[in-house]
Amino acid sequence: MRNLDLSNIAKSVISEEAEALLALGNTIGKLFNDVVLKINEINGRVILTGVGKSSHIAKKIASTFASTGTPAFFIHPTEASHGDLGMIQGNDILIALSRSGESSELRDVLIFCKQNDIPIIAITAVVDSTLAKLSDFILRLPEVDEACTLGLAPTTSSIMMLALGDSLAISCMEVKKFTKDNFKMFHPAGKLGLSLLKVGDVMHTGDKIPLVNLFSSLSDSIIEMTRCSFGCVGVTDESNRLIGIFTDGDLRRNLLSINLAKPITEFMAEQPYSLDADSFIVDSLKIFKNKRIPSAFVCDGSKPIGIVHIHDLIQRGLL
Repeated sequence: MRNLDLSNIAKSVISEEAEALLALGNTIGKLFNDVVLKINEINGRVILTGVGKSSHIAKKIASTFASTGTPAFFIHPTEASHGDLGMIQGNDILIALSRSGESSELRDVLIFCKQNDIPIIAITAVVDSTLAKLSDFILRLPEVDEACTLGLAPTTSSIMMLALGDSLAISCMEVKKFTKDNFKMFHPAGKLGLSLLKVGDVMHTGDKIPLVNLFSSLSDSIIEMTRCSFGCVGVTDESNRLIGIFTDGDLRRNLLSINLAKPITEFMAEQPYSLDADSFIVDSLKIFKNKRIPSAFVCDGSKPIGIVHIHDLIQRGLL
């Protein structure tokens, strides 16, 4: 058994599922557009339901809807028959998943929705099934064989349901004009949430910003740099615009010929890189990496309003 090569089976499964997805893509048309508009038209939630493998897919689709700005949740049809129907409200919409469209467990949910004028969207492969007949919209899955070698286990049908659900959720997201800011609000934790932080969320402000004016001496600049512990000091002109930066690296490089009484403008580097407070950290990371700098001032126009150090990003797990 250890010498058995199953790679051909894997390739066949992936190939069959890929072909099924392409077939599904070719079926998308005006009806899909109508369904998306209907979902966005309601004032309630999107309720997902299904049995067996379809229930797992339905849960994932509900999660995708919810995380992209469309309130949604999964309801198990068996639990629905024992009281959870009370979770469905009159301004909701139901999406029911069943390849055959004949899952008997769906009966009570479907009847409840029909009696209460709750729109039903069916995702099924059989357009004359019970589910399809009770539905207001039918998103039909192409009739393709399951990738299972026995042709029985839900495989291609499951992946098509998932892709169709993702397509609905992302299309609704576009209609709602869901932004990165909205996404961040729903994903505050983890690497994803951190990467959606803005520079303004992590920058140091006020008296924590190491700044001197262009008339300051090198000695005063070193004192200010030491006070704030960012390894640099920004230099501003009479209008408080950032015109230069002096770093501890510059100090080491000029150590042998240094004159502490000279103005900082003789040692600073002009036109330092700066960040925008409204830019995303994930974009600002590129500046730190590409320019190989440990810190950068945050400016409003050309006036410094904050500073971000690479340690701020490391501590948050972004690097």
